[in-house]
Amino acid sequence: MSKYSHDHIVPFEDSALGKKQQVSDMFDRIAFRYDFLNRLLSGGTDLYWRKKAIRELAAIQPENILDVATGTADMAIMMTKYLSPKQVIGIDISEGMLGLGRKKIATLKLQNKIMLQSGDSEAINFPDNSFDAITVAFGVRNFENLEKGMKEMRRVLRPGGKLVVLEFSKPKQGLFRKMYRFYMGFIAPGLVQLFSKKQAYQYLNKSVQAFPEGETFINIMHEAGFQQTYCKPLSLGICTIYVGEK
Repeated sequence: MSKYSHDHIVPFEDSALGKKQQVSDMFDRIAFRYDFLNRLLSGGTDLYWRKKAIRELAAIQPENILDVATGTADMAIMMTKYLSPKQVIGIDISEGMLGLGRKKIATLKLQNKIMLQSGDSEAINFPDNSFDAITVAFGVRNFENLEKGMKEMRRVLRPGGKLVVLEFSKPKQGLFRKMYRFYMGFIAPGLVQLFSKKQAYQYLNKSVQAFPEGETFINIMHEAGFQQTYCKPLSLGICTIYVGEK
């Protein structure tokens, strides 16, 4: 049983399905709009955030990388450009998102560098010590059991390897925090409803509000066995990079 409240935040509160299945269904439904909504809601800043997260891996020059909750493969594609690994494997529970990711990879002719497959963060289908680095961009909020997912990622990471997590957080500075709340409470819902289902945005907002961010998440990384942990807030705290080593 999960001990973190965000694990119980689900997209469809009237559904009898578990969080994992609900998240998969939700992303299948919005997959065709996902990249567009990311750029729209962040004003394109999400690409800058991803780039900053990827830079955290430059020093170890990883050859084999696992991208968990890879979605439409944005992170995997960017890592081939900035890190030049031998291979990136992306896993996700949404076949709809993976399908779009495979199309992007084929268009860019990166099939020899990136492989996408259906996969669950809580039961990663690879042996111990398989990867030099693991990334998760805007995905840990979607884990049904955060503790289990963190331990499973550590299992498949080789000793000396790094985990880099990129996740939304909440600004701490007074005036900017108020502006952020106004945007999340009034502006963003209106934008989303023009192009997508309102449940997707409601889930995003609720899961961000409930996520154990900052030092709390660093402590969760410690409990999962990660060392040399640190976090870096971005854009006045809207987003945070978390790093840990095995």
